[in-house]
Amino acid sequence: MSNHDAGFHWWQTGVFYQIYPRSFQDSNGDGIGDLPGVLARLDYLKETLGVDAIWLSPFYPSPMADFGYDIADYCDVDPMFGDLAAFDRLVTEAHSRGIKVIVDYVPNHTSDRHAWFIESRASRDNPKRDWYIWRDPKPDGSPPNNWGGFFGGPAWTLDKATGQYYLHQFVPEQPELNWRNPEVVKAMLDVLRFWMARGVDGFRMDVVGLLIKDAELRDNPPNPNAPPDLPANDIFGRQLHTYNEDQEEVHDLIRQIRQTLDEHPETCGIGELWGDLSRWVKYYGENGDELQLPFNFRLMGQPWTAEAMRRSVDDLEAALPPFGWPNYVLGNHDQIRLATRFGGQPQARVAAMLLLTLRGTPTVYYGDELGLENGVIPPEKIQDPQGINLGAHRTRDVSRTPMQWENIPQAGFSSAEPWLPVSADYASRNVATQLADPGSMLNLYRRLLTTRRSMAALRRGSYQPVDTVPAGVFAYLRADAGERVLVALNFTGKPCRLSLPDLGQGRVVVATHLTRDGAVDLGDMTLDAHEGLVIAL
Repeated sequence: MSNHDAGFHWWQTGVFYQIYPRSFQDSNGDGIGDLPGVLARLDYLKETLGVDAIWLSPFYPSPMADFGYDIADYCDVDPMFGDLAAFDRLVTEAHSRGIKVIVDYVPNHTSDRHAWFIESRASRDNPKRDWYIWRDPKPDGSPPNNWGGFFGGPAWTLDKATGQYYLHQFVPEQPELNWRNPEVVKAMLDVLRFWMARGVDGFRMDVVGLLIKDAELRDNPPNPNAPPDLPANDIFGRQLHTYNEDQEEVHDLIRQIRQTLDEHPETCGIGELWGDLSRWVKYYGENGDELQLPFNFRLMGQPWTAEAMRRSVDDLEAALPPFGWPNYVLGNHDQIRLATRFGGQPQARVAAMLLLTLRGTPTVYYGDELGLENGVIPPEKIQDPQGINLGAHRTRDVSRTPMQWENIPQAGFSSAEPWLPVSADYASRNVATQLADPGSMLNLYRRLLTTRRSMAALRRGSYQPVDTVPAGVFAYLRADAGERVLVALNFTGKPCRLSLPDLGQGRVVVATHLTRDGAVDLGDMTLDAHEGLVIAL
């Protein structure tokens, strides 16, 4: 945190960058990205791009039934990614460049190969039996309730040796921990302490709203609005998730997690959370004593219109408690690429400006700075269990393809065939080529990040939407200590004229097309099709 941001935390004024380690940089020629590969690209992240924190998706020992979200040991590194010494070097080198390090924390479930679960399933009277959620079958032998799994099928698997079912809301290889057991709570809080002692600055916490289930494990009611074309095995999609997530008691646990994080002041807790805004906002805590940043994914699900985006932002701003700090996400490893979702490269440029100029903390997903679109994954190469179980159209592999560095074989990601195919456009859509092109998407991100760093109004200033703009334009003012900035975004494919005479003259600091700058008269100004402007007032 710089001196001129006194009174703000680093996680409020910084820009986060999510790295999916399998797909970022392979250092040893096995076709899979790793931690030494991330270390080798730190200068790109700091000097070329200019981000303040990196979030690493799971790199822990894992059988990879769900690509690292099935963890066999919370306190080690899978050999495919390196080892603890490699992790320590990465943290040291990141910190030396002023980059914070955030790691994934997966508290809801382990791998079925975790030592805890191996003990738990050994017998009904094993001391760790109650570390997981076991229940007897119904009299007819069927599962204990009607819950479905996220990836299809029931959320229960029968363990024939002990005659009971265990709960797993993802793949059967991901049994769920029983967070009602104090021993589990203590063990999982100690995992946080292990990584904080190694210098970790924050945790992105996977599906934290699932940690506590209904005490009686009651059946979920049917969802009357379920799409009619769901696959036959999509039980989850046909239910309202009344009893399997977002139980009121979960907040007691998250306060305990926060108290543990506070043992190392300035450690940031980020939660993967969905659901209605009124429920989501509760994860800040009544007194700011839960998560600093419950992840806000709402913009990802909006139609590409100025009105929908503004409504989502305004609703969030209105719902936040006084101590709550907003944050925005437009892409991650579970969603299709933003350039694909919003309609193409012109829209992706406007989305970049939106993400990096709203009030709050933005998270950039690797490759979005190049305008990466969905990868094309042949059916026989699909790796993701969601795509395998629910159909190729549901695979998340499309947003996990290798990072594209250069116009060389495998895009400079690896010397071997990568675990997922490199996108066909790598020859033109790569870091080296875009750095050399003054108008590229990468240079737009670089300009936006540089501008954000140089203007307090963008890092920490207030947000005020502008009402007097034509349909299809989302405009807002950011202000801090006398510095004022207008952001005007045209979500349409045609020019839009703005007349904001009260704002007087301004100076274009960034344009999405990187083709104009300098003085502008806000009383009579035209935005080109799919153009956004950052204007200093």
